[in-house]
Amino acid sequence: MAETKLEQTAKDEFHQVMEHINNGDNFLLSGGAGSGKTYSLVQIIREVIEKNPTAKVACMTYTNAAVKQIEDRVDHDNLNVTTIHDFLWDNIKHFQKELKTAIINLNNDPDNTKISFDDQLLPDTFFDNLEKGIQYKEYLRLREGIISHDELLIIASYMFENHTKLCDILKDKYKFIFIDEYQDTNTEVVELLLTHLQKSKKKNVIGFFGDAMQSIYDEGVGNLDVYKGADVGKVKEVKKEVNRRNPKLIYELANRLRTDGIVQTHSHEDAPNILNGKVKDGSIKFIYSSTADLVSARRYLTGLGWDFDNPKQTKELNLTHNLIADKAGFRNLMDIYDKDPVIGLKSDILAKIKDNKKNNRPEIQIDETDTFDQVVNKFQLKNRQRILKKDILLQEPNHKKLYDLLKDQNFTEVRKIYLDKDSLVDDKKQDEDDDNRKGSKRDNLIKHLFKIQNNIFYYENKNYNEFLRVTDYKIHVTSINQKRILKANIESLIKVGDKTIEEVIKEADEKKICLIDQRLEKFILNNEYMYNRVKEIKYSEFQKLYGYLEGFTPFSTQHKTKGAEFNNVLVILDNGDWNKYNFENLFSGSGTESVLKRTQKIFYVCCTRSKENLAVYYHNPNALVIARAKEWFGEENVLSLN
Repeated sequence: MAETKLEQTAKDEFHQVMEHINNGDNFLLSGGAGSGKTYSLVQIIREVIEKNPTAKVACMTYTNAAVKQIEDRVDHDNLNVTTIHDFLWDNIKHFQKELKTAIINLNNDPDNTKISFDDQLLPDTFFDNLEKGIQYKEYLRLREGIISHDELLIIASYMFENHTKLCDILKDKYKFIFIDEYQDTNTEVVELLLTHLQKSKKKNVIGFFGDAMQSIYDEGVGNLDVYKGADVGKVKEVKKEVNRRNPKLIYELANRLRTDGIVQTHSHEDAPNILNGKVKDGSIKFIYSSTADLVSARRYLTGLGWDFDNPKQTKELNLTHNLIADKAGFRNLMDIYDKDPVIGLKSDILAKIKDNKKNNRPEIQIDETDTFDQVVNKFQLKNRQRILKKDILLQEPNHKKLYDLLKDQNFTEVRKIYLDKDSLVDDKKQDEDDDNRKGSKRDNLIKHLFKIQNNIFYYENKNYNEFLRVTDYKIHVTSINQKRILKANIESLIKVGDKTIEEVIKEADEKKICLIDQRLEKFILNNEYMYNRVKEIKYSEFQKLYGYLEGFTPFSTQHKTKGAEFNNVLVILDNGDWNKYNFENLFSGSGTESVLKRTQKIFYVCCTRSKENLAVYYHNPNALVIARAKEWFGEENVLSLN
C-alpha cells in the first residue's frame, strides 16, 4: 500500500533526526504550532529505546502536565520523564559538599547578583550544621539551606561548569537527553547542556524539540541560534513545516506572523485539519468597535454558531488574570493577592533599600524595634506628583483599615509578608503527596480550599469513587449508618449560600469532610494578615475561581492556553496595565523592539489555538491598526460592530 504524503514527510523528518543521532550529533527539531512536535518526540524516543535497549533516556519538559502526557504515550523502564527542575535536582542533590560550596561561592562572588545574603560574605563552614543539608522546595530560605526554582538553575549550572566529574556521571547515566518545549528552557540550562556538559569526553546525544515563535516566557532561551550556525555546529536543525491542526486561513495568518523563515503548509489525509482529502478553510475575523463592547462581539459570534457555554469547544483568551477576574467572578480574591495597598507600600520600601545599596546612596537606618509605621515615616516615599504614598493610602477608608492592622507591628515581621497572584491563580497540578514534584505555586490555603471544593465537585457530579478517595471521612464499607452520616454531612456542606471561606473551612473540618491539617495550621499562623483578609470572602467566590482554573469557564489567559486547542477561539487585544505588551504597537509596527517581539509571539500562540474559527476583538482601534488588520486578515474579514 502506497505511503501518504504525511507519512513520507514525517519519515523524512524522522530519518533526518535519526541520522543525526546515529552520527552522535546534538539536534533541534523545530516546527510551528500544530506541526506534531510531540508526536515526533514520542516516535523518536520509541525508536531510540528499541535500537538501544540498555541505554537510559531522559526527557525534560516544562510542566508536570506535559510529563504525564509523554509518560502516557511511552511507558518504558528506561525512560525518565521529568520537569527540568526535577531533573537537575535529581542529578545534584546527593553532592551536598559541592552544593554548599557552590552557594557560598556564588554569594561571595562580587559579579553575582542572583544569589545573595544581603551583601554578607559567608565562611566556608556556613552550612556545616544543617540537619537535612541543602534542600529544594517551592520557597526560598537560603539561611536554612533551602533553595527554590530560580536558585536551583543557577547553582546547577555553576556545579556542572566547575565539576567535570559531574558531567561524566550524567553522561554515563543518560545516553540520550531530550528537551521538549526547549524555547521555554532557561538560558542557564541550555548553557549547562551545550557548553558545560561538553567538557566531558564521554558521549551522549542531546535533542531539542520546540518552536522559537512560541517562546512567551522571558526567562526562556527563546531560540538556539547561537548554537546552530555552521561555524558553531553544536546543534543540527531539522524543520517540520506541515500544520496538522489549523485550517488554511489560520495557518496562512500564522505564516504572516512568523519571523524565523518557517512557512507552514497543510498536512494530508489523516490530519485533523483535513476533511474529505482537502484542507479545511476555517474562518478568521477581526472585529472592532469604538462604541459597542465585548458583549456585542460575543453576541455576534453566538449568531454564527459559537457556544460560549461550552468551554471545551470555545475559549476567550485575555492577556492577564486581572482582565478575567471580573468576568469570572473572583475580583475580591484577586485584589487581595495582587493589589494589596499596604503590602505594595512595603514592597516599595524594600525596593528603595535595594536601590540605595546598588547605587551606593546613604542608607536609611532601620532599628530592630522599629514598627512598620515608623519605617514608612523614615522613608517618606512619594509618587510622581510628589505626594506621599502613605497619605494617598490613608485617604481611602478601606486601605486605612488595612494599614492600621500592620502599622504597629515590627517592621522585621511585616517585611516577611508576601502576596503573589501566582499563589492564587497558578494552575499547575501536582500530587499533594509527592514532595519531589515541584511546580504548583498555590499556597497552602488555596490548596486546602481546592481539597474542599474537589469533595463538593465529585459528589455533585456523582463521581462517588473519586469523592470517597479524596474525602477525609473514613467509613467502613458495611456501615449503613456511617454512609448516611457522610451523605448528610456533604450535602450540608454543599449548601454554601453566603458562608464565608472561614465558615466553610470550619464546617468541612467539623463534619470530617476535609480536616484542617498541619499545612493549613502553619499557614494561618505564619500568614495572619492575609488569612484575616481571605477568610471574610464568600466561599461562593472561591468556587468561581475554582471553576475558572479547572477550565469550566470560557475564559483563559493567553499564556495558559499554549499547547491547547479549541474549535472556536476569541482573542481579546487588551494590554490591561501590562507594559510588557502592546497590541496597538504590534499592528502599527511602532514601539520598543522587545515589546513588539513579545507581543507578536503571544498573538501567534493565540491565533494558532483554533481548529475551526478564529476571531480577534479590538476596542476602538486607530486607522493604522485597522489597515494592518486588513493586510493580515483580509479586508473581507475585518468587521466594525458600530
